[in-house]
Amino acid sequence: PVAREALERIAQLYAVEKALRGRSDAERRAGRQAHARPLAAALKQWFEAKLDHLAQKSDTAKALRYALRHWDGLTLYLDDGRIEMDTNAVERAMRPIKLNAKNSLFAGCDEGAESWAVLASLIETCKLNSVSAEHWLSDVLSKLVNGWPAARLDELLPWSSTYTMHAHDPRLAA
Repeated sequence: PVAREALERIAQLYAVEKALRGRSDAERRAGRQAHARPLAAALKQWFEAKLDHLAQKSDTAKALRYALRHWDGLTLYLDDGRIEMDTNAVERAMRPIKLNAKNSLFAGCDEGAESWAVLASLIETCKLNSVSAEHWLSDVLSKLVNGWPAARLDELLPWSSTYTMHAHDPRLAA
């Protein structure tokens, strides 16, 4: 019952975030201050009160103590509209990279695995910058074969303006 109520209270915080999604940083901060901060304060008080009634070695008590110990970090988003409430978006973006890294374990040798990891990172970087990895790689390899100057290699990175300014081009868009 304690865990269920904790999840229901946390769900209220997520409901506030859902209502603020897509708004400016200033609007998100103001909305969080008005709506989420009181819910978070009540949640903290509730955690502290529940700890007195739980077996101290129970998993629920450990979870509540963990949350209270990290409270400042958990509620940092309340004061900054640029910060997300959780790390879900980052974890979703990193999942393909992690899967590729795991797959590279079967590359045959250490050097092959390292090459695979580098390539996978570059491909995911293309995706994050809305650049077609296939077209980017084709363009970069063509330029390198044709004597692209080493001093200008940074211009070939997926986030360089050479590629991001053409992200609307269907040949370069992810």
